[in-house]
Amino acid sequence: MGTINSTIISGAGAIASIEPLLADKKSILLVSDQNIIKLAPVKALSELLQANNRHVSIVDNVPPEPARDDVNQIMGKLQGAQFDLVVGVGGGSVLDVAKLLSVLCHTSAPTLETLLAGEKPSTRLASLLIPASAGTGSEATPNAILAIPEQQTKVGIISPVLLPDYVALLPELTTSMPAHIASSTGIDALCHLIECFTATIANPVSDNVALQGMFKLFRNIENAVKDPENLSAKLEMLWASYYGGVAINHAGTHLVHAMSYPLGGKYHLPHGVANAILLTPCMRFIRPAVVEKFAEVWDLIPGSDQQLSAEEKSCRLVDWFGELVEKLQLPASLEALGISPDNVPYLVDGALNVQRLIKNVPCPVSAANIQAIYETLFTQGK
Repeated sequence: MGTINSTIISGAGAIASIEPLLADKKSILLVSDQNIIKLAPVKALSELLQANNRHVSIVDNVPPEPARDDVNQIMGKLQGAQFDLVVGVGGGSVLDVAKLLSVLCHTSAPTLETLLAGEKPSTRLASLLIPASAGTGSEATPNAILAIPEQQTKVGIISPVLLPDYVALLPELTTSMPAHIASSTGIDALCHLIECFTATIANPVSDNVALQGMFKLFRNIENAVKDPENLSAKLEMLWASYYGGVAINHAGTHLVHAMSYPLGGKYHLPHGVANAILLTPCMRFIRPAVVEKFAEVWDLIPGSDQQLSAEEKSCRLVDWFGELVEKLQLPASLEALGISPDNVPYLVDGALNVQRLIKNVPCPVSAANIQAIYETLFTQGK
């Protein structure tokens, strides 16, 4: 568990508030992707970074699912350049890469290979992370996830050293997200919050931030998707996502994320889409073990029936998750995405290999249980 000491700037029009953080910085590395770098708020940020004769190097080609070779190629192009600050602006993949570069660009950095092999970083450059989607919460987690294509999986580099010095939650950066991206990233945030709240290692700190995050998410996710210019809803979703990251930092996800890993590693499904497909069946599986906690979450939903029993509330919550995914027009089956049931044995093995998450599941889970959940994903939506 890492302690989060990040300075947080938030609010519409808050880009100018970043200026004081740059007072002693002369050379900055800006990390983004081809879509985000073109946004007007990011151009304004870039101009701010370059003011007062600061030198800014730009990496704007981080792919949606970054792999080890992508990071190695970036490091090769930087050719040992020295920086005072690393700024990451984008979705979770960009922020993960920015976190890694803040370590790898330090003069006493380990190699990426040693990090992937398990060595923990001990230091990094100063970093500022600015999410352009409201889902991963990467700006608040000690995790950086990379794809390992030859193994058809993903590997997490995890260390509190990766936590940034500064975070900026700027809703203007999220207004250009297409509805399907806003939906899937929002469901990713929901998965972080509900999984951390129900994990075996949940604790008062993770519970409190998870509940606060779900309170905000339940009231704003549909408005944030339907009305992309609603800066209030967009900011609340950024906070919900941030709280999801904090919850991960103090607890951890479990079944949904373990089962989504092989879907992303082999089939390159967007992480939020894979989680959306898995959310309802996984929550239905764990429900009997977490009835009281599910009842507490049900009470956060606007207009929910507070007079139901805890058992009834827990069942209704699972149904409501499915209804939410449907309202957001996200897929509910793997068949709809062209994945064959023949792949279930591979998926089961892949999920079971993510033992750091499987151990957090709040009830016993076997290979047969995981297989049964995957198999439901080939019958829904017919």
